[in-house]
Amino acid sequence: MSSASAETATDTVAVKPADFHPGLGRVERLLTRFHQIRDFTASLCAGLEPEDCVVQSMADVSPTKWHLAHTTWFFETFILKKFSPGYRPEIPQYAYLFNSYYNAAGDMHRRDLRGLISRPTVREAQRYRASVDSHVDNLLSSADEKLLDEIEPILILGFHHEQQHQELLVTDIKHVFAQNPLYPVFREDRARVAAATAPKTGRWSSATPGSQSSRPQFIDFEETVVAIGHDSPGFAYDNEGPRHRALVPAFSLATRPVTNGEYMAFIEDNGYARPELWLSLGWMTVNEQRWQTPLYWRKFETWWNFTLSGFREVDESEPVTHVSYFEADAYANWAGARLPTEFEWEHAASDCSIEGNFVENENFHPRELSTSGDDGRLHRMFGDVWEWTRSAYSPYPGYRAAPGALGEYNGKFMCNQYVLRGGSCATSRSHIRRTYRNFFQPEKRWQFTGIRLARDPQ
Repeated sequence: MSSASAETATDTVAVKPADFHPGLGRVERLLTRFHQIRDFTASLCAGLEPEDCVVQSMADVSPTKWHLAHTTWFFETFILKKFSPGYRPEIPQYAYLFNSYYNAAGDMHRRDLRGLISRPTVREAQRYRASVDSHVDNLLSSADEKLLDEIEPILILGFHHEQQHQELLVTDIKHVFAQNPLYPVFREDRARVAAATAPKTGRWSSATPGSQSSRPQFIDFEETVVAIGHDSPGFAYDNEGPRHRALVPAFSLATRPVTNGEYMAFIEDNGYARPELWLSLGWMTVNEQRWQTPLYWRKFETWWNFTLSGFREVDESEPVTHVSYFEADAYANWAGARLPTEFEWEHAASDCSIEGNFVENENFHPRELSTSGDDGRLHRMFGDVWEWTRSAYSPYPGYRAAPGALGEYNGKFMCNQYVLRGGSCATSRSHIRRTYRNFFQPEKRWQFTGIRLARDPQ
C-alpha cells in the first residue's frame, strides 16, 4: 500500500456475519478471523532471521520488526485501551515507538529513524504480539452483544489494516534484501521450479502472438454515466465513497498489462533519455535519480532483476513492475496511448471477477502472461501489479473524513498523489475490492506497481 494508505485507519461500514465464517457464532467468527490474519503475518516472517527484521533501507521502508509491533499497537490502542477497563500496557513506551501517523493517538517516533531502534528485540516484539492477542481473546470471549456491536467494526478495520502491513512487510523486505550483494532469497519460487521441468507451453516469445513484438489489443467502451464507489455490505475505507455518478467518455482499455518485453523496447528506444516523453517533474526526477530502468533491474549481456526468489534473468512475458507514475506516463506517451482514469478502470472492472495472483498464492512476484489477450476480454485486472491511473487522489463529491484518530489518514493524504487500482502479488485476495483506491506519490516505485494502457477514440 501507499506509505500513507497503508498506515491509515478510516471509518467503516457495516459487516455482514456472512463475510467471515458463517457456520460459527459471532465471537468465534471474529476470533477465527483475527487469528488467521495474525498467523499469516507470522508466516510471512517464517524464513527471516532477526538481523533481517531490523533493517530500514530507506525512509519509505519500515523494519519487519516495526510492522509486527505497529499492527499489534493498533489492536492495543483502539480495542484494548478503549474497551477493556482493566487493561494496562506492559510497556507504555511502545505507544510512542509504534504509533505511525495517528496524531490524535499521541506523539510518535520519527519514521525515518525506525531502523535505529534495536530494542525492543524481535523476540520482544513477538512476545508483545502474543500478549495483546491473548488480551483480545479474553475481551471478545467475555463481551456481550452490545459491546461486540462497538468492537466489531474497529476489529475488522484492524484486520484490513494488518493486511495492508502484510503487503508492506513483503515489499519492504524486498527492498532491504536488494541492498545486499548476496541477494538473499525470501522464498523459493515453487511455480518457477515446477515450470523448469514442465513442457514449455503457453510462454510468449518473439515468434508467438502476444510477445513483446505484438501490439497490445484494446477493448472499446462507449460513453456512459456510471455509479462510482462502494455501496455494498461489507468493509470499505471511507475514501471509496460516497458512491456517486460520473460521466465516463468513450475510451479503449488494453486487455492486459504492459510486459517486461514491451518495456525493454521503450528502454532500447532511449525512452529514459527523451525529455519530450516525460512530465517536467518526472524528467527532473529521472535525471536526479539517474533512472535508466525499473527498480531492481540490471543489464549484463541480458536484462536481470532482483526478485524475492533471488536475482534472475528478466522474463519478458511477465507484467513490468516497480515503475513509478512518471515512468508509466512516459511509457504510455511513447506507445501512443495514455494511462486510464480511475473511473474508466472501475467501470471496465465491474464485470471482471476478482481473481488473480495474490499474496495467498505466495508467489511474491508477477506471473507470466500465458495469453496474448486477443480474445476480447480483460486479463489480469486484479493481482500481479497495482495499475497506475492518471487520476489524482482527491475526495469524491460529498466526502468528509471521519472524526478522531480512526478517520485521520485518508483525507489528509488527498494531495500530490495518484490513484492505483487492482492489487498486486503482495496484496491479500480478501482485502481487495473493485472500488479500492490505493495511492502513492508519483516518484514511488518500491511497491509492485505496473502499467495498463488506455486510448481515446481514434
